[in-house]
Amino acid sequence: MDSPHFKTGWYNHCMEDTLHICVCDDEITIANLVGQLLTDNGYRATVCYSASDVLQKMTEDPFDLVLLDIMMPGMDGFTCCREIRKTSQVPVIFLTAKDEEIDKVVGFELGADDYVVKPFKPRELMARIKARLRRSESHHDHLKESGSCYEANSIIIDEETYAASLHGESLSLTPKEFAILLCLVKRKGQPIGSNELFELVWEEPAGLQSNNTIMVHIRHLRQKLAEIDSSQEFIKTVWGIGYKLG
Repeated sequence: MDSPHFKTGWYNHCMEDTLHICVCDDEITIANLVGQLLTDNGYRATVCYSASDVLQKMTEDPFDLVLLDIMMPGMDGFTCCREIRKTSQVPVIFLTAKDEEIDKVVGFELGADDYVVKPFKPRELMARIKARLRRSESHHDHLKESGSCYEANSIIIDEETYAASLHGESLSLTPKEFAILLCLVKRKGQPIGSNELFELVWEEPAGLQSNNTIMVHIRHLRQKLAEIDSSQEFIKTVWGIGYKLG
């Protein structure tokens, strides 16, 4: 049953074109806290305490994204996701305490778009939500790269305007960090050698200290990316070669 608080008010003040997100968790405190977080970030939120309630409300007022717990009485989150996928491709993010690898595999096989393990950091959760919403937008799905704008692994970087972002959040980079990230994004997951990276960015021949210089800048880049999303390693080391986007 819905909390009277949610029926009466503070989730329904947003404008009609505000993105609509459903959060479902049988732990009322967690569900309400996430609902408040969504509202504070400018979204219209619907809070449900059972999976069956999610399916019912979807028919009344479609969602732009669903945050779904797994372990719930009655219908669990896996079953709910399976039912959602019969009629909708709305992004689904599992928000759960179940952190076993097999649970993640099952979740993705059922059609989930992401999997966030409790306890979570509010900023990280919002970054994941924004990433999934952006991917579901038609203009984002059909993003065309120009000679100055490139995208890979939720990183967008514009060579002309000197702007870089992760999950839609701006990255504050030094000129060398920007140039290194640009090289990695352009390669789209293909490894690039440390010496080659140095020569592309510094525009001079690599020397004995080139590898260490690149290593320091890569470390700083990783830290800045992790400030937005620490759930994965965006820049991976390819031993004996150099680096690539993960």
